Amino acid sequence: MTRSLDLPALDRIDTLAQELAMLQDRGKRRIAFLGSRHVPVVSIHLVELVARSLAQEGHNLITSGAQGVNAAVIRSVLEVDPARLTVLLPQSLERQPGESRSQLERVLHLVEKPENDELPLPMASSLCNQEIINRCDQLICYAFHDSETLLSSCRTAEDMGKVVSLMFFD
Repeated sequence: MTRSLDLPALDRIDTLAQELAMLQDRGKRRIAFLGSRHVPVVSIHLVELVARSLAQEGHNLITSGAQGVNAAVIRSVLEVDPARLTVLLPQSLERQPGESRSQLERVLHLVEKPENDELPLPMASSLCNQEIINRCDQLICYAFHDSETLLSSCRTAEDMGKVVSLMFFD
C-alpha cells in the first residue's frame, strides 16, 4: 500500500526550513507571549510553567500588561530573572487596572504608550500587539477561538515569518 504526502507549496519550503532552523538553534531568542485576559485557572499554571522554563533557559520574554496570560508571564519571569522580561503597555501605566499596576511597577523594562491613552483599548491593544510581534523572534499565544484580536496578531506574525505557537483554551 502506498501513501502520498502532501508536500508544502514550493514558496513555503524556504519558510519551513527557516522555522526548523530557528527551532533547532540553541541560541537565546526573544519570545513574545500574548493571550486572553480571561483564563481558566488550570491553564494559568501551564502558562506560568512555560514562561518560567523559557526564562530559566535564558530567553528574553516580551508581553503586555493585562491580567490573565500576560500577568502569569510577568509573575513567573519576575521570580526567575526580572532582567529577562520586557513589558509593552498599550497605554500609560496610569491607565492600567489597579490590581496589575503594583506588579507592573516591579518590571525593569516597562514601555508605556501615553500617546495611546485617548484611543479605545481594543485599538491600543492591537497596536501594542503589533509592536510586540515586531520585537520578537517567536510568538506563543493562548486564546479562545473567538479571540479576534489575538488571532489577527497570530496571522500577522505568521505573515512576518515568525514561528507561532497558538494554543486554544476552548
